[in-house]
Amino acid sequence: MATAMLTCSCCLRFKYSPEEIEQRHKSQQIDRMIERERQSLRRQVKLLLLGAGESGKSTFLKQMRIIHGLKFEPEIVRDYQQIIYQNVVRGVRVLVDARDKLGIPWEHESNAPAGEMVLRSDPNNFSEPVPFTRLCPSLQALWNDSGIRTAFQRRSEYQLSDSVGYFLDNLPRISRLEWTPSNQDILHARRATKGVVECVIPIRGVPFRFVDVGGQRSQRRKWFQCFDSVTSILFLVSSSEYDQVLLEDRRTNRLEESRNVFDTIVNHLAFGNVSTILFLNKTDLLLEKVRSGLSDIRNHFPQFNGNPSEPIDVQAFILSLFSGVVKRRRRSGVFGGREGEERTQPLFHHFTTAVDTENIKVVFGAVRDTILRRNLEALMLQ
Repeated sequence: MATAMLTCSCCLRFKYSPEEIEQRHKSQQIDRMIERERQSLRRQVKLLLLGAGESGKSTFLKQMRIIHGLKFEPEIVRDYQQIIYQNVVRGVRVLVDARDKLGIPWEHESNAPAGEMVLRSDPNNFSEPVPFTRLCPSLQALWNDSGIRTAFQRRSEYQLSDSVGYFLDNLPRISRLEWTPSNQDILHARRATKGVVECVIPIRGVPFRFVDVGGQRSQRRKWFQCFDSVTSILFLVSSSEYDQVLLEDRRTNRLEESRNVFDTIVNHLAFGNVSTILFLNKTDLLLEKVRSGLSDIRNHFPQFNGNPSEPIDVQAFILSLFSGVVKRRRRSGVFGGREGEERTQPLFHHFTTAVDTENIKVVFGAVRDTILRRNLEALMLQ
């Protein structure tokens, strides 16, 4: 009883000085805050978005904001407007340069001066509406020229952002001084991710922390700092890039690079009990490429033995490239199974088009339910 009296709050003044009592109260408040934070983190779902450069990770994160009703702030929309202007000018510069290097003649030789002018232009000088609008007649004339269109059809032979065609097709709208980017425009805007970008979105009362890390080789060393407390990995692959090479070295096949990175991640010891969800992205571009007959996958993957003009065969082959690297290993028993049991890491996959909001809404609905169920199972075992 004496001990209880000495430790009760009303008797603290007999044992401690006022300063010590204040410090004690502050310490207790901090302890309570830490405990609340710990409980919050236990409930939190952390999703790591990984994949090689230009696989669609940042686009997927934009879709999460759109689907869950988080509007882009006016200053962010303004930033994307400038990015889109620069994307357009930079894209036309690449097309004009490619037309020349590929030896494709102009349809209208009168467009040659406009092409030279764009080549000499700095895209950063056209990030505001007025200068961009003044340049648009030249950009439109170049895009209408069959020489530039032919260079565009051969874009797998050089480095061109996937969004360039979308923006040039929408140039009459984008060139208006009063134009403000729509959600669809923002989804197509291309800016390489540098460092780590995090976004917390409440979904069904559970905080989902999305972590987007740059996919270029120079950015991958930053991945390891994000590996703690991961619930699931969303690994994105640009499935349409089977005939393209990396921007970094101009030699390595992009699909091979993605598979090698996926191999490293899915078989990493740190992710022994982490579910991996494979998004074979850019399905729209893959279907367009396969059906056009302009690029035979057998020229880049001789082991392909299906019909190169049949999208289902090509998709099945690409999926096999990734599912084939998942190794068997001993598991800890979390999420079912006996501890120490040797099992193949489960691999969930979806064919996606990251710029298609309805497609991502349906796919993520299925992914979300799986993740929440597995997260609940993990919490019950803690």
